Amino acid sequence: MATTFDLGDPPQPATAPAPYRVLARKYRPQTFSELIGQDAMVRTLGNAIKRDRLAHAFLMTGVRGVGKTSTARLIAKALNCIGPDGEGGPTIDPCGVCEPCRAIAEGRHIDVIEMDAASHTGVDDVREIIEASRYSAVTARYKIYIVDEVHMLSKNAFNALLKTLEEPPAHVKFLFATTEVNKVPITVLSRCQRFDLRRISAELLGHHFAEVCRKEGVSADPEALALIARAAEGSARDGLSILDQAIAHADLEGSIVTADAVREMLGLSDRGAVRDLLGLVLGGDGPGALALLRRQYDLGVDPQGVLRSLLETVHGVTLAKVGAAPDLAQPAEEAAAYADWSARLSFPALHRLWQLMLKGHDEVARAVLPIEAAEMALLRIVHASTLPDPGELARRMMSGEIAPPASASSGPPAAPEPVPVPPEPVNTLPADFPALVAALEGAGEHALAARLTHNASVVRYAAPELVLSSARPLPPDLAKELAEALRRITDRTWRVLVEDAPGRPTLREQAKAAEEVERAAVLDSPLVKAAFEAFPEAELIDWTRGVAQ
Repeated sequence: MATTFDLGDPPQPATAPAPYRVLARKYRPQTFSELIGQDAMVRTLGNAIKRDRLAHAFLMTGVRGVGKTSTARLIAKALNCIGPDGEGGPTIDPCGVCEPCRAIAEGRHIDVIEMDAASHTGVDDVREIIEASRYSAVTARYKIYIVDEVHMLSKNAFNALLKTLEEPPAHVKFLFATTEVNKVPITVLSRCQRFDLRRISAELLGHHFAEVCRKEGVSADPEALALIARAAEGSARDGLSILDQAIAHADLEGSIVTADAVREMLGLSDRGAVRDLLGLVLGGDGPGALALLRRQYDLGVDPQGVLRSLLETVHGVTLAKVGAAPDLAQPAEEAAAYADWSARLSFPALHRLWQLMLKGHDEVARAVLPIEAAEMALLRIVHASTLPDPGELARRMMSGEIAPPASASSGPPAAPEPVPVPPEPVNTLPADFPALVAALEGAGEHALAARLTHNASVVRYAAPELVLSSARPLPPDLAKELAEALRRITDRTWRVLVEDAPGRPTLREQAKAAEEVERAAVLDSPLVKAAFEAFPEAELIDWTRGVAQ
């Protein structure tokens, strides 16, 4: 009798662990409700689907990572969803479980064709789309073409697409996505329904990242998430990539993402250190400011990043001064510092700080020696912060607190007094040409008075005769019109002639010359000279109030 042995079940091959999916792909929105920050677009699409008013071509534009390609895939699912029972129609809430929804989500649906225009730029690639669009969809309700970065298509490719794009078959929809909509021809834009996807606010991104951390089983400080949200600059994909890196950077024990770790990872300056630095600058402490800047630099902080953080701080102080709504995510100590500075600093001082820091930021960006350029920019700001603003300087000089410079000891030349025009009695001839123009204004002849003021060059004035120079262009009927108007006003017959002879400057030119004399007198005054010596880059904008701005 043969002996049998029970060897048990054959050994099973070890199951390979699922490959890790980065957060930006894992948490790509699968429904419109998961598409954050684009409520207006979702509402418009929902209404269009409910009313069966679907465009044949859609164009999604916006900065990187706001959901353009994801939106295109969601539209494809919304148009082709058949529901769990297979009887559904287009809907803004695709079920996600029917075969079309699952196939589109997995990128394997035969009737949803995705093309990257960056690698398919030629007219032959577009010609393939045009030829294939003539045939009906195989299994879906609509054949959909998703073209990413559509602005990369060549001019010939765009031209080849125009006719099909304007009159596509009823079963075809085009979905375009681009980050540079200005490079898309206007002829294409006019054939698409355009959606401008907005940058996602830092507040929404912070909430989204907190939910992602909860699902991933990771603890994160709210300040760390706020830092990541600000660094993302409105892009959900960029923010998730930074969060992925921050989780990997975090301590394995407990997996806590801290604000300090995020700052170290991104090379960001500590906000508390930035406030301390601004305090040293405003206090005129140059050595202290340079030492703190060097400490930040030694920690790996980019000098340009320090200037950028200072700009953000000055902007925040200015918003606090104008009474803008406070940021709910702002730390209490930062809000208190902003309130204190906004009470102590004037608007001119804040604007001067902004301009100096902006100039320093640009210099550091172009400098061969960034940290040295940052130090020089800080020293310039320290020096300027100790100077009074022009208005304060003027008040101190007028009160006698400070004396004007010696070079300005002589008084200004007297400005020419305006010559008053005497009132014109009835039937009295104007004494001179300015009086004649004033009489026309008083009689309601405003258009005629304006033409004389700007264009009339007087050769001779001897009322009731007026001779104008033909060297200045004058309307051909001006002499006749002026003579009739003067006869009505003065009850006298006037002779208005135009001769080929040089004349005096127009009244407008005379007024401008007088303004220049007055401006020169203001610039020569001790007060204004002192202001320009204190602020060499100042500019005289308005001297009618006696203040150089």
